[in-house]
Amino acid sequence: MDILTVKDLCKTYGTGDLKVDALKNASFSVSKGEFVVIVGPSGSGKSTLLNLLGGLDTPTSGRVFLDGKDLFTMKEKELSVFRRRNIGFIFQAYNLVPELNVEENVILPLLLDYRKPDQNYIDELLGILGLTDRKHHLPNQLSGGQQQRVAIGRALATKPALILADEPTGNLDSKNSQEVISLMKLSVERYKQTLLMITHNQSYASLADRVLGVEDGKVTDLGGTEQ
Repeated sequence: MDILTVKDLCKTYGTGDLKVDALKNASFSVSKGEFVVIVGPSGSGKSTLLNLLGGLDTPTSGRVFLDGKDLFTMKEKELSVFRRRNIGFIFQAYNLVPELNVEENVILPLLLDYRKPDQNYIDELLGILGLTDRKHHLPNQLSGGQQQRVAIGRALATKPALILADEPTGNLDSKNSQEVISLMKLSVERYKQTLLMITHNQSYASLADRVLGVEDGKVTDLGGTEQ
């Protein structure tokens, strides 16, 4: 079953001589539970694509369906609520709230939606991410790798239909990068999540179910990877 369907997605910035086609007629679909890696050089359109898939930006033309809902027919407030409930974001910058501890940062999306956290699920999530003994620590008391684990937990807390990760290991050393990628893969498999991840690191593509290549604004399905 397809959880995400993208049809003829285009994004153009500027006009005339300053016109830039950041994304050109992208069309693809992603199955529920699939781990898809998006690769491509800097400036190729990867982040533009991810922002459109997450409803953080509006396309020039084209459509995005997530769990059967057309993102860009929604009004702004409706889209904001839908995004909060159905999409988990993991960025290169951890974007943690410095005044909140680990557990509070993880459950923040639920509290913003006036929902009571499932404490058993949150405790299990903290355990998988190796954060149980850090759950009362503030972000400035954590390493970069630990902070990114908190960001992963926050993305998973709402049990979203889709997780979007933009260079999640960009600020980490190779050891922490491997650990974070492994934890993301483990979490996605355990909770039957769907993950799209942008990375410059081609070696991480081998962990994915499928690879999409982006170059000069064009998206190409590079197929599955050997496990």
